[in-house]
Amino acid sequence: MSYENFPNADTPEERPVVVKNNSSRNILTGILIVALLATWGYIIYDKNKTKQEKQDLTTQIVNSDSSKNELQRELNDAALRLDVLKTSNVKADSLLKTKDKDIQDLKSRIQTIINNKNATAAQLAEARRLIAELKGNIETYTAQIDSLKAQNTQLTQEKQKVTEERDVVKKNFDSATVVIKQKEDVIDIGSTLHASNFSIIGLKEKSGGKEKETTTAKRVDKLRISFDIDENRITQSGSKDLYVSITSPDGNPVVVEALGSGKFVTREGTEKAYTKKVQINYTQGEKQPVTVEWTQNSGFQTGNYKIEIYNNGFKIGEGVRSFKKGGLFG
Repeated sequence: MSYENFPNADTPEERPVVVKNNSSRNILTGILIVALLATWGYIIYDKNKTKQEKQDLTTQIVNSDSSKNELQRELNDAALRLDVLKTSNVKADSLLKTKDKDIQDLKSRIQTIINNKNATAAQLAEARRLIAELKGNIETYTAQIDSLKAQNTQLTQEKQKVTEERDVVKKNFDSATVVIKQKEDVIDIGSTLHASNFSIIGLKEKSGGKEKETTTAKRVDKLRISFDIDENRITQSGSKDLYVSITSPDGNPVVVEALGSGKFVTREGTEKAYTKKVQINYTQGEKQPVTVEWTQNSGFQTGNYKIEIYNNGFKIGEGVRSFKKGGLFG
């Protein structure tokens, strides 16, 4: 049997085929190695990227917390300034009370963003803007309050000045009033009338209208009191009131209200009973005679009757009339 159809391994025709198979195997191995290296490279890259992302996220969280802490601190500082302004004075508190709702709304919006764990950078930026707005408002309120304080200080100074001027005017007025009052008192006292030349008699009335003077008490029907009002150049002409006060021998004032008796106030401020009030028409600078008659509804007593004349609260004259007890045939 012939072996020509089975070439041996050393024939030149079969060697190229072996070389070609080895080359393909090498290429495939290279591809696999490259793929493996690429895979590992991707894995390493992805791992590094994930690590970086974690680091970036951690950094973002840290930065976010830091920003929130800073925002919280600024918000707390602003709130503290507002509290200080409220307690600074009444005017500041009154002003801030009118703005209280706006202030609280602004603070609430800021605090809501700060409390948000997932707050974005945009939201944090909005919080910063709102805090800046709050600070600006506080500066405006502070300026307004300072202006109010300045106005209040000015008003206080003006009030003090006006008060001092008023006190000076009042002092001068009081001094002038005292002087005027003193002069008025002098004029008033000087214008008080004065009575002299007293004549006091008891009269017995007879039939036909005749009268007879008597000193016997039981015979006296009425008293006739006569005196002169001396000339006075200060007293103005016109109607003048004279009060006639009669005191009986027993020391009691003779008062009969039904006959016009009453009371008046003396210059000492005390009340004094008068027996009869008389009005005269006085002429300035002239002496004027006056006659007063008193008839009472009871008999006259034995003893001394004291008659006092008052004008302008002052006693201007007095006289005494004594009546005796009548005899057996008196």
